[in-house]
Amino acid sequence: MKKIDKRNEERIQRALEGLLPTQERQDFETDVIRDGALRSRYVEELWLHNSLRTAGVEWAELESNPAPKTVRRFFAVSSRAALLAVACMAFAVGVFLILQQRAVPKAVATLVRAENCKWAGSDLPTLEYSKLSPGTLALLEGMATLVFESGAVVTLEAPTRLQIRDAMHCRLLEGAVTAEVPESAHGFTIEAPDLKVIDLGTKFGLTASAVGNSQVRVFEGEVDVEGLPDGRMKRLTKGKGLHVSSGTTPAGQEPVQGQQVQEADGWVSIPTSFGAGKDGYSRRGNDGKDFGLQPLIIVKHSNLKESATNERRAVVSFDISQISLPEVLEAELSLAPVPSGFGFSALVPDSRFGVYGITDESLDFWNERDLNWSTLPACNEEGPLGGQTSRLAEFVIPRGGAGPLITVRGGALADFLRQDTNGIVSFLIVRETGETDSNGLAHGFASKEHPSARPPTLRLRLPQRP
Repeated sequence: MKKIDKRNEERIQRALEGLLPTQERQDFETDVIRDGALRSRYVEELWLHNSLRTAGVEWAELESNPAPKTVRRFFAVSSRAALLAVACMAFAVGVFLILQQRAVPKAVATLVRAENCKWAGSDLPTLEYSKLSPGTLALLEGMATLVFESGAVVTLEAPTRLQIRDAMHCRLLEGAVTAEVPESAHGFTIEAPDLKVIDLGTKFGLTASAVGNSQVRVFEGEVDVEGLPDGRMKRLTKGKGLHVSSGTTPAGQEPVQGQQVQEADGWVSIPTSFGAGKDGYSRRGNDGKDFGLQPLIIVKHSNLKESATNERRAVVSFDISQISLPEVLEAELSLAPVPSGFGFSALVPDSRFGVYGITDESLDFWNERDLNWSTLPACNEEGPLGGQTSRLAEFVIPRGGAGPLITVRGGALADFLRQDTNGIVSFLIVRETGETDSNGLAHGFASKEHPSARPPTLRLRLPQRP
């Protein structure tokens, strides 16, 4: 194994003791990820450090605290007895460590970085520098980096669920990851619900959603992709990608109809699955395919020429025919973010979205079954049309994840609803922030066809009746 210099040995020890200032700590983490020799040495020292802490061998504390009188009297009886007692203690600690090593599954990776992370549903430790045995990590917000014992480096982009299996194998249940794999880890494999990526020494990205739609993109080197619907293996090289579109609603299958729900304190919830409600999205250049009956509504914006056809916009409509609109006191619109399976969060900055109300009520009667770029209501190539829409609100999704639910509210939203005359209100959702790379993330939200997540929902507060 390649040796590391004295400076890096000192950095490792200072990092383990929590003595590195913030900037030095960040520089050290970056070097650990990039330098295989430093990473191996750090993982070795980290294991030893954590093993001693776990075993509870706090010798310094034992020496600094005076022993009780009865103990001091015992050791005063005979130096031979004292030596015997120390030997017994050492033997007991040794047995304890051996039993613990047998009982605890072997660690196969280390969580070396966690940026603004929130976790829920994980059965593994989620603190930085934690050793990870086989199990599942569930990241709600932020970005987290793992270093596998094989040397592979995998970065999770929220929201993501990753199942760690061993030092050469993990499974992406949902979300997005990027992987950088050195020669020592050739053959490192990441599975998704509808494909398997086998690394051949490279850097690549993989996305997956709960309803399929996996995507592979190779940034450097090459990978083999197996488990495809046609049963064939495909090799991808630098700059190449592959998308498996398996998450669609079967033709003719209607979504389960939702209900208008009366909540506490006068609130009423209306999903797009209620009554005449509907939702969908469009993509530039795909007028031959409708996007009105998909499990996701997808939104993306890019100023890059090579991404012109990836522009996506969403529209949602709600049936409010049973609401007394003049009585509406407050209003909220909520969207549930879900992985789209398209692109990577690391390649887009914090993203601002605009919510536009469609003021031309003749456009409320768009059809989900023929929704495409040319039939999307109240839009042209540049975006929402000023004479047919009104900008009501905005929200921001930070780089690395949005959290469990996006909610917008405000007086403009409530005023827009109170002016409706036909019992249906429609909104455009557009992203106003571009991207730095053509492989940037396309943001996804659950539609009424999604099998488990909450559909777009309009919440209204009305006066409470006695």
